[in-house]
Parts: sequence; C-alpha cells; structure tokens
Amino acid sequence: MYLYGLGALAVFLIIFLFASIRIVRQAEVYLVERLGKFHRQLESGINLLIPFIERVSSKKNLREQVVDFPPQAVITKDNVAIQVDTVIYYQITDPVRHEYEISNPLGAINNLTATTLRNLIGELDLDETLTSRDMVNTKLRVVLDQATDKWGMKVNRVELRNIIPPHDIQNAMERQMQAERLRREQVLNATGEKESKILKAEGEKQSKILEAEGERLSQVEKARGDKDAQILRAEGEAEAIVRIAEARARGEQLILGVWKDSQPTPEMIQLRSLEAMEKVAFGPANKLVIPTDATKLLGMVESVKNVIKE
Repeated sequence: MYLYGLGALAVFLIIFLFASIRIVRQAEVYLVERLGKFHRQLESGINLLIPFIERVSSKKNLREQVVDFPPQAVITKDNVAIQVDTVIYYQITDPVRHEYEISNPLGAINNLTATTLRNLIGELDLDETLTSRDMVNTKLRVVLDQATDKWGMKVNRVELRNIIPPHDIQNAMERQMQAERLRREQVLNATGEKESKILKAEGEKQSKILEAEGERLSQVEKARGDKDAQILRAEGEAEAIVRIAEARARGEQLILGVWKDSQPTPEMIQLRSLEAMEKVAFGPANKLVIPTDATKLLGMVESVKNVIKE
C-alpha cells in the first residue's frame, strides 16, 4: 500500500513538473496571468509556472507580419467608384498593450485603413490615384502608425496592391493605351523614315561631293598634263630650232670655208648669186628686184667676192 502511495506521488510530481515548464521560442513572448490578472511575460527559453495559479493567457509573435485586407470600395474626386486592395506590414512592439488595450487589432486596422483611404482618395481624381500610389502609401502609413501606437503595434509599410476601376473605365483605358501605343508606333515609324531619308540624302550629297572633287582633281591633273606636254613640246621645238640654226650656221661656215679655200672666180660668185636670187624669187610673198644696170650687178658680185675672201 505504501508503494502505491509513493508511485502516485511520483506521477503527480511528474505531471506537476510538466505542467509548470514552458519553453518559449525565439522572437515570441508569453503573457502570464496569475489568478486572472496579468503578472509577467515569459521571454525565450525555459520558464517555470505555478500550476493551477498561473497560466499563459496569450502568445505574441514579435516578428514583422503581413496582412492582406480585402478590397475596399472607394470613390475618387471625379466620382469614379474603384476597388483598392491594401497590404500592411506591422510588428508588435508592446505585447501587453497589444493584448489588453484592444480586442481585435486587425479588424480595427482594417476599418481604419478603409476610412483613411476614403479620405485620401476622395481628394484625388482617377488619374492621380493611379499615378500617386507612393504618396497615398506614405500618408496611409503615417495615419495607421499614429493610431496603432497605443495598441502596442507599429505599421512599417503600407502598399496599395491593386486599384481596380469599373469595367467600362477599364475598357476605355485599354482603348486609350492602344491608341497611345499606335501613336507611338506611328511616331517611331515616321521618325525612322525621316532619319532614313536624311541619311540617304546625306549619302547622295557626299557621293556628289566626292564625284565633283574627283572630277576637279581629274581636270587639274589633265591640265597639268597638257601644260607639261605643251612645255615639253615647246622645249623640244625650241631645241630643234636651236639645233637647226646651229646646223645651218655650221653649214654656212663650212660653205664659206670651202669657198674661201677654193678661191672662187667671178663666174662662180655670179652663179651662186643667181641661184640665191632664184630661191628668193620662188619664196612666198616676196618680190624680186633685178637691177637693170649690168655694171651694178658686177659691182655687187665683186663686193660679195671681197666679203668671202675676208
């Protein structure tokens, strides 16, 4: 009987020990109530409770959490009803206030988000709402952060995930986007065609310039060639004239030398004079004047004889 009592006591002690031990994970906090009143919070690690007197009333996760609220119906400044889907990133900073200051914190944040969105987007038209997400996110985060601070929460980020306008407006926006894309396509095509024509015209211009430059250089080279050829011909003709004159002079000197050495007679001189007059008579545009006085002719022959002798 005594052994049964010891066994029962051992079992009771084991149950009591397991009931009093609590293991808290990292980034979590357990709130402990003693006899229905908050007493303390258990940090990460092994903690002991007094069974039947203390109990864990709540477990709080201190990591950043994400909550996706359902779309909210909002009316813009230009009376367009849209649906706004929000995502909120929050973190518990004070587990005690988060547990005892508010009963449904997520529901409160959802309602506060809806009312704040109505106020913010009600001041913007549809186009501004679609292009001002960052501004709406910043203002909404500031409002929610101030409101949730007393609940032991901190709102780190707020994002407008989706802004859904009515179906007819979506169709109009799609048509507008298609028209804008078509306009951009036409502008790009026109710009490309313009640039292509400009490049083609510039190419033709450069080609004509190069052709004209080539033609000019060809003419210059041709003129230089003609000039050099004329100079060479003139130099050749001048040299030929000089050589002919030199040859004639040498010939005349030889003739004069032969006449001088051969002691020409008056008859030979008269014969050469007559040959010279014959050549003069047959020359172009020349006139032959023959003196009528024979004594003058003989005197001229005698003068030529003297010149040859000298």
